[in-house]
Amino acid sequence: MTLTAATRPPDADTRTAADPAAVVREWNAIATDTIKTSLGPRPSGQVAIWEGFVSVAVYNAVVGIEGGYALYKWRERGPAKASSAAAAATAAHDVLLTYFPAFKERLDTAYADSLAALPAGRARDRGVDYGKRAAARIIELREGDGRFADVPFTASPAPGVWRPTPPAFQPFIDTWLARLRPLLLTSPQQFRPGGPPSISSAAYAEDIQELKVMGAKTGSGRSAQQTETALFFSGNLVDQVQTALRDHAARHGLDIAETARLFAAVNASATDAVVTAWDSKLHYGSWRPITAIRLADTDGNPATTADPAWEPLLITPPHPDHLAGHTTVTAAVVRALTGVLGTSHIDLHVPSEVTGTTRFYGSADELNRDVVDARVWGGVHSRAADVAGCRTGTQVAAWALDHYFQPVAEDGTRPSPPPRTVRQDGLADLAHSPFCD
Repeated sequence: MTLTAATRPPDADTRTAADPAAVVREWNAIATDTIKTSLGPRPSGQVAIWEGFVSVAVYNAVVGIEGGYALYKWRERGPAKASSAAAAATAAHDVLLTYFPAFKERLDTAYADSLAALPAGRARDRGVDYGKRAAARIIELREGDGRFADVPFTASPAPGVWRPTPPAFQPFIDTWLARLRPLLLTSPQQFRPGGPPSISSAAYAEDIQELKVMGAKTGSGRSAQQTETALFFSGNLVDQVQTALRDHAARHGLDIAETARLFAAVNASATDAVVTAWDSKLHYGSWRPITAIRLADTDGNPATTADPAWEPLLITPPHPDHLAGHTTVTAAVVRALTGVLGTSHIDLHVPSEVTGTTRFYGSADELNRDVVDARVWGGVHSRAADVAGCRTGTQVAAWALDHYFQPVAEDGTRPSPPPRTVRQDGLADLAHSPFCD
């Protein structure tokens, strides 16, 4: 989607009162385009932060009127006869305008189009008013959360320790993400995993050997399909997820509350997955494959050999290896999605701007597997970092859905959980997926 598309909701001509959920999908597309255009090709998890902020604001704006689910850190219910579509558009617009004021003209145009497509009157006006309060609540909650704080990476270069990588030799990017107050978790360290394998271990040597062969830019052992997988997941993962979620919600006819909940659960989990991954990156500061392979003669491991000319298929992002951000976020996304849907069958059509292709994923395991493999085959992450990220992201989202975005009774209380079913037990077992072990 281009920036021009953000000036007018893509479904404005087809949305009717019978499909208010389209407003949530439209503003997710507008948010994604605004964030992506503002940040550019920034190799950071920062994009997930803003998606999370917008999604929880929209969620509160919608479910505060429609009911059915617990509000996110808010107690103010909306008027029963207010327009939840107007509230959703207003909340998204106001959050985006606060954090991306340079896009005011485009956001205001899109917002005017959204309201014009809804029936004028008291319901719309009430929805607008409640949406403004929902946005203001999220903006208030995020004050002083650590965004853009000066967080130095102080580790000195040594065997196993991260340092800037070629070709650009950029410093550790967006270190503040490691100290950002999470949306859902109690702290960035809540699910910090153990560290990477010791550089003197056999497991470490096995990872390095796999990377040398399967992640090399030239002369690799990859098949054409494996190379395509590495390239498929080399772009903006969060953008890929948003497109897939919009398609899923539309195809399955989710109503406005279900759609808002889907985006909030997935994107808030992804936000906290990024924070968790960056916390580990900053804490452990482990070197990237390109450094490990080129300097293998310094690691003290007799099972590794240096190749000073080795290059990965993909350009290495400017932050440490452990944890892998892509796999942490992917696992959080699919665990949140399966938790919301109540099944491990995710039914996602995931596109890639890099390859120009779309892949269908029927299960969480399939998507986790491909992203774990993709980052190894791209030569940018060790398998240990990928697998640890997969496991950690799953844990983050599982905890998040136990504490947020839960169904509530009409009186606002959370119903007692029903007895566990075989299907629910299967969802719990996703934390022990073979691709996260």
